Amino acid sequence: MRNIFLKLVLVLLLFLPVAACSQEDSAVLHTATGAHKFKVEVVDNNETRAKGLMFRQELAPDAGMLFDFREERPVAFWMRNTFISLDMIFIAADGTVRNIHAYARPHDPTSIPSDGPVQFVLEIPGGRAAEIGLEPGDRLEHARVTE
Repeated sequence: MRNIFLKLVLVLLLFLPVAACSQEDSAVLHTATGAHKFKVEVVDNNETRAKGLMFRQELAPDAGMLFDFREERPVAFWMRNTFISLDMIFIAADGTVRNIHAYARPHDPTSIPSDGPVQFVLEIPGGRAAEIGLEPGDRLEHARVTE
């Protein structure tokens, strides 16, 4: 009996990291048109945030990158060395969408600021925010969002 218990605990421990990863790589945007799931890469340190989606040649319609600044603060982005058009969604710590910058132009060095303090920025393919009906006030659901 003890042997079976130990095997069960071992199996659970092996799958625990997979479960934790799956929560981090999934985000849902809740809009008036429904819940829209995205597979996301989370970046949360200076090095990974600085690189972002630079040099990528494509991004699936249901994919994105979630930038976590770990606290609310004003942030700004640019598109230098970014080859694909992006929608930038600026999001408060509680998951509320504050503002959206649609169709950021590839290679444009112009600063794209948040309209106030945010903790998260979600980058998705250009035009997707409009396609799913995303508006300020809508919500992001993700493991890192605290309500």
